[in-house]
Amino acid sequence: MTPPGTPPTSARPAWRFANPADPEPNSLPEVFASVRIPGPGASWLRRFLAFVGPGYMVSVGYMDPGNWATDLQGGAQFGYTLLAVIMLSNFMAILLQALSARLGIATGRDLAQACRDHFPPALNIVLWLACELAIIACDLAEVIGTAVALQLLFGLPLLAGTLISALDAFIVLLLMNRGFRYLEAFVIGLLTVIAVCFAVQVVAAQPPVAAVLRGFLPSSAIITNSQMLYIAIGIIGATVMPHNLYLHSSIVQTRAYDRTMPGRREAIRWATWDSTIALMLALFINAAILIVAAAAFHGNGHDGVAEIEDAYRLLSPVLGLGIASTLFALALLAAGTNSTITGTLAGQIIMEGFLRLQIPHWARRMLTRGLAIVPVIIMIVFYGNRGVGELLLASQVILSLQLPFAVIPLVIFVSDRHKMGAFAISRFMAMLSWLVALVIVLLNLKLLYDTLF
Repeated sequence: MTPPGTPPTSARPAWRFANPADPEPNSLPEVFASVRIPGPGASWLRRFLAFVGPGYMVSVGYMDPGNWATDLQGGAQFGYTLLAVIMLSNFMAILLQALSARLGIATGRDLAQACRDHFPPALNIVLWLACELAIIACDLAEVIGTAVALQLLFGLPLLAGTLISALDAFIVLLLMNRGFRYLEAFVIGLLTVIAVCFAVQVVAAQPPVAAVLRGFLPSSAIITNSQMLYIAIGIIGATVMPHNLYLHSSIVQTRAYDRTMPGRREAIRWATWDSTIALMLALFINAAILIVAAAAFHGNGHDGVAEIEDAYRLLSPVLGLGIASTLFALALLAAGTNSTITGTLAGQIIMEGFLRLQIPHWARRMLTRGLAIVPVIIMIVFYGNRGVGELLLASQVILSLQLPFAVIPLVIFVSDRHKMGAFAISRFMAMLSWLVALVIVLLNLKLLYDTLF
């Protein structure tokens, strides 16, 4: 007998199980369908607010410490010119995250599960290794950012800050045990702290409005200037995070929407609005970092500022606001903490989706965190702060190179009517998605060439 709420056979995506006798577990089973949705009689606002949360968790990856390094460097060296690149990368992120949410809601699969179901085992191993490498690279940036923020605020050694950053795994465990809404509220609270800190700094910087608006218009110099192009590629690589596509396709399934055609369609609509609004907040924060750097450092004899520590040291005297540097470090700490939380969650989703690992959640999260912390500790012990800075740059290069391994499978799946049924994207959206994937691949090839040669 067909369970209530199950769509007709003709409407169900044609995914195959790895083993028909061993049914596929739900993505993040401990919180699957745990967030209640108000009934049909509720207002559209109440129903929309029930879906608010996953988009903000995803947006965390678009303003993590890895973004800070590229935004600071771009603003200090080239003023407001690269604002156009931030806006373009953000629009690409909005499209890709909407596709990720559609996949998770329409099929009941996260991206890792979909890959395992669709691709042969050998290719799945390659994709899993690429995902793990991306997670480690992202975690490196987040651990470094948290450690640097603790050093700037409290004078803690980088090594101590790195070890303290491991506590995020316990924060995830504590909040997840109370309910997924608590984890979302914690993340949104830290995002609010970041937004307020940078709003104050932008007001203090008093950037020329006309120059800022011109910065959002594409300039040919971005292509013709090799140094500017390199930073632009770094901004895109640091903004469009590969692990976020796996994360979003999973956490949208925490909502207890009707698993019917109309229920899924409504869930896709609200989830798309949620992620789009949240990523516009990420656009503001990324743009604010570059605007503050451009106003404070560009043309003021500080064009070479690229390190977070240098920006912290110079912000207050340059802006004439004593609290500016403290706000900068506080926002960095909030960004690092948020990013390690969502990165840990993404690591769990990828391990469960690709490998069906049956190990305790706390052990899986500590393993994911340990893979990031160990390289940072090694670099601190042998090379000090200089090694950490180089490691941060290397992490962004690795992240950028891993992006096609997530984007291309995602576009393949959401374009396939055999698997997505009525939820497959239109031909126009498919062409636009493939264009974005092509741009990402070409930019990554350019980045790889510049890195090697």
